[in-house]
Amino acid sequence: MLIRKRSWGLLCTRSPVEVLKNKYLDINTYQYRTTISVNTSNNLIFDNYINRVFGLGNKTYEHYNKVAIYVDKRLEELGATRVFELGLGDDDANIEDDFITWKDRFWPAVCDNFGIEGSGEEVLIRQFRLLEHNDVQLDRIYTGEVARLHSLQNQRPPFDAKNPFLAPILINRELHKGGNRSCMHIELNIEGSKMRYDAGDHVAMYPINDKDLVEKLGLLCNADLDLVFSLINTDTDSSKKHPFPCPTTYRTALTHYLEIAAIPRTHILKELAEYCSDENDKQFLRSMASITPEGKEKYQSWVQDACRNIVHILEDINSCKPSIDHVCELLPRLQPRYYSISSSSKLYPTKVHITAVLVQYKTPTGRLNKGVATTYLKAKNPEEGEVKVPVFIRKSQFRLPTKPEIPIVMVGPGTGVAPFRGFIQERQHLRDEGKQVGESILYFGCRKKSEDFIYEEELEEYVEKGTLTLKTAFSRDQEKKIYVTHLLEQDADLLWRVLGENNGHFYICGDAKNMAVDVRNILVKILKTKGNMSEPDAVQYLKKMEAQKRYSADVWS
Repeated sequence: MLIRKRSWGLLCTRSPVEVLKNKYLDINTYQYRTTISVNTSNNLIFDNYINRVFGLGNKTYEHYNKVAIYVDKRLEELGATRVFELGLGDDDANIEDDFITWKDRFWPAVCDNFGIEGSGEEVLIRQFRLLEHNDVQLDRIYTGEVARLHSLQNQRPPFDAKNPFLAPILINRELHKGGNRSCMHIELNIEGSKMRYDAGDHVAMYPINDKDLVEKLGLLCNADLDLVFSLINTDTDSSKKHPFPCPTTYRTALTHYLEIAAIPRTHILKELAEYCSDENDKQFLRSMASITPEGKEKYQSWVQDACRNIVHILEDINSCKPSIDHVCELLPRLQPRYYSISSSSKLYPTKVHITAVLVQYKTPTGRLNKGVATTYLKAKNPEEGEVKVPVFIRKSQFRLPTKPEIPIVMVGPGTGVAPFRGFIQERQHLRDEGKQVGESILYFGCRKKSEDFIYEEELEEYVEKGTLTLKTAFSRDQEKKIYVTHLLEQDADLLWRVLGENNGHFYICGDAKNMAVDVRNILVKILKTKGNMSEPDAVQYLKKMEAQKRYSADVWS
């Protein structure tokens, strides 16, 4: 019997709270497979009749795959039959590789459990069929809208992820004073949108891909980019009729809807291999898509370490000529980019400020890779005429204390200072109104004071007014590098006074993988030494701070 290996789908969604309380988790009636989503680092896939769970998580975060581990245990307690071991995917490494490795051992276990004889052959199946349009009316063609046709021309609230607001850019100025890097301060006009935000929220922006990259991909696929087409789901029961808004042109799809600058996952390489006319090229791509140690090493070095996107892969493997419609099916959807808002609505109710570093780097192959969103923003110069970007607001739990007299400590190196700029603006506004405001301490770090000390004049003005205590670390201004973590270690007495004695709030924004972990470890050490706590008690104290919203992190990896 041939087993058709289709991709995992989302057939049903339950609230994680409902599942964990066992309101719906009935192994006799719960149907087929379900996806539960708590947040981006806590997702899972499971089947009720047999216990097979694969969790999607990120080891950078504290509660790595906690939901998957819990549900796996709960299914076992409820009497589910275990067919295969719990799988844990780590998005900080290669989550697709984790899943494929787990899946390829999982299927034989399923065959054994049900007495099915597998053929050992894997069939690659197109999920969407191509329909080319020759006579579709122009006003029925999507030109970049996220969901509703003509939503970018006929704007109407409420504005959200499926209906972004076209916000005019009022200011786009350079923050760096030297060096070869760029950091932008951007001000968006949201007047009339009815969108509201608080300091600590995020603004999401839909970017578009680089036009040169789009043209290159079209040439490599021998495609007419202006051809109008639709991709239609072959599963008629699926609620997802198209992978992106259709009908549209290939140019629009590659520009607005698909991640063409991302590093392709291994399943894409497996599909591309079938388009190689050269057998060596075909085997090379297949080997990188395999789960063998040699294949994984090739993929790591040739694709990931070399930062090759799909354009680079097709440029370097000349015999690979995929159809453009299949490429559009394979590539992931272009996602909005989120930025911590760097302003306070108390001062700027109709404006949203963004602080963003331009992403550009040379790859080992000698190519120049550019960040999709920041390259798009860098070109938006309001001095040359009106420019707009599609945005929406995402609410956050990253909040100032409800009582302004409570002291706060903020750790935000580089652009991690963004939300704290809004915090400080808000606290200055409260002071100007005559209200009592607690101590505000900011730990800021960058490479060189003369080059990338962003918002230097503003921050120093807040210091002069008595609103802010500023602690700075300029890592490359002396022979031995100094980071904000070094300053925190030196300020153990200060931090204990604010956090331990005065019940202050602690905030951190920036790199989750290294900086945030180091900061947390330093706090545990300070709690042990200055608070006379044991290691478990210090860790528990931090957890209690998190539960009380006194320890908050806005971090990314």
